[in-house]
Parts: sequence; C-alpha cells; structure tokens
Amino acid sequence: MKRKKLKIILLVVILILASLYWGYQKVKRFADTSLAIGQETIFKLPSGTGRVALAGLLVRDKLIHNGRWFPWLLHLEPELAEFKAGTYRLTPGMTVRQMLKLLASGKEAQFSARFIEGSRLRDWLQVLQESKYVKHTLAGKDNAQIAVALGLPKGSSLEGRFYPDTYLYTAGTTDLALLKRSHVRMEKILQDVWNKRDTSLPYKTAEELLIMASIIEKETAVPEERTKVASVFINRLRLGMRLQTDPTVIYGMGESYTGSISRKDLETPTLYNTYVIDGLPPTPIAIPSRASLEAAANPAKTDYLYFVADGKGGHTFTTNLTSHNEAVRAYRKVQKEKNEK
Repeated sequence: MKRKKLKIILLVVILILASLYWGYQKVKRFADTSLAIGQETIFKLPSGTGRVALAGLLVRDKLIHNGRWFPWLLHLEPELAEFKAGTYRLTPGMTVRQMLKLLASGKEAQFSARFIEGSRLRDWLQVLQESKYVKHTLAGKDNAQIAVALGLPKGSSLEGRFYPDTYLYTAGTTDLALLKRSHVRMEKILQDVWNKRDTSLPYKTAEELLIMASIIEKETAVPEERTKVASVFINRLRLGMRLQTDPTVIYGMGESYTGSISRKDLETPTLYNTYVIDGLPPTPIAIPSRASLEAAANPAKTDYLYFVADGKGGHTFTTNLTSHNEAVRAYRKVQKEKNEK
C-alpha cells in the first residue's frame, strides 16, 4: 500500500516538474520570439506604466500576439521589469527579451531635424513645425517673441543666427530647445571665425561678417568660388561701390518675390536692395555655412569687381565692366543654346 502511494506521489511530482519545465520552455520561447512587426516601429511607453498595462499596450499595438506568458517572463527575469517611460525605436527581428532590455536601458529613439545652409529662419520654423516628435511651443509667436524666448536682447534680428546641421533629439524635445542648440553653436563658430579673420577687412563687427557670409552663401554653391565671391564684395566695399547682389533684392522683396526679378525690382528701394543702398544690408539674408563664414573672414586676394553665372554651374569673374559685359553676353549665349536644344 505504501509502495503504491509512493508511486502516486512520485508520478505527481514528475507531472508537476514536467509542467514546470514545459511552462519554463514556453516562457523562454516567448522571450525569444520576434516582435510581430515587419518594419521599424516607434513605441511610446507612458510614465507610470506597470507590468499589466505594458502587456496590454504591446497587444494593443500588435507588437505581440498575446500577453499570456508576459508576466511569467518578468517573474523569471525580473531585471526585464525595470522598464522606463519614453519613446523607443523597435526594429524587425527584435525579440521580446531584446525589446524589454531596450525599455529597461532608457535609450530612447533619436530623431533628426535638418537645418540647411542658405535657408531662412522661416524655413527652419517650418521644419520644426512638421517634426512629429518635437514639442511645439513657438506656434503663433513672431520673431521678436522668439528672440525673447532665446534670451536675446530686445530688437535682435534672428536671421542668420543659427548654425545649419542635422540635430538629433528625443521625443518631447521642444522646438525652442533645438533652436537654442543651433543658436549657441552659431555664436561659438562665428566668434571663432571672427578671431581668425583678416583684420584688414572693412568689418566693424562680427555681425557684419555674418551678413557678408549669408550673401556669399546665396551667391554660389561651388566651394572653391566662395573666397572669390567674397573678394568681389570686399573690393567693392573698399572702393565705395554698391554690392549689387540679387539675393539681397529678393530678400527685401519678401512675399512679393515669385521666382524672378525685374529691372523695376532692382530700382525699388528696400532696406536690403544693394542696388540702391550703400554697403551691407542691415541683417543676414540667410543661414550661412561655416565655409561661407570662413570665406567672408579670409577672402581671396584679387582685383575682381564683377562676376556672373557662366551657364555651367559656376561663375566668370572679371576686373572691369567691359570684361563683365562680355561675360554676360557669353552667359546669355549659353542659355540660348540650352533653350534651343
């Protein structure tokens, strides 16, 4: 009788152990199962989310098919239960365990906002407005209010005061925070370039160098031409000649610019029309790159006073009006031949 009872107890123990082993294997298999995603997915884990709520979110977002084994996994591997609130990037092939390790690491997804040289502040604000994971705090604010928010003196111009680059951020970063990062970087780089400038140049302040750099940025996209373009404008400033640069006219036209400028536009006075005003315009007209800042700080030593597009992506530089007019005619000929093809 006792032997029979022992056999029953042993059988029960074996069944229990087998069940536990079976359950253990199921949990392990669940942990090693890939998430049910076929492409990169952004997952937001709200603050205060507990174990049960997380399982529900994963099922709701169809990251896992069901949460049956989820609590058991967290019991078996408690270190995976230390997840942190945030926004995370999940990738195809990532297992449930790898996902939980990511959530426990707190390494949130990085997003990017690209600010392009030669663009304007309004373009940058649009980029920020369209950035899904940026917290928008500047909507409806004008430039004066944004300047105050950045801690700049009242009446400060914002155009050109930000450094163009790709900025990484985590979800919830404010648009103001990204602008501050860009502004601080530009201030640092501008000061560095200013300190290394040719001190014989006719700039009174670093702001004037920034203005010149913005004009250079808009005039050429050919790297090796930047210092030549700078030399033309510096030579004109020294001789008291007007800069006569189209990008300043376009900037001064504001919203009335529709893609082309006429002779009337060149003759219409604005604060920025360098065909009408002497010297530099009052503020930058775009966001300059470091290359344009350095060109403005150390122009080539030339006698050039004019340049015009050559129709091949670059410019022809000349020292006198006669040669310049010839270069203009050559450009028009190239354009005519292109149009006839």
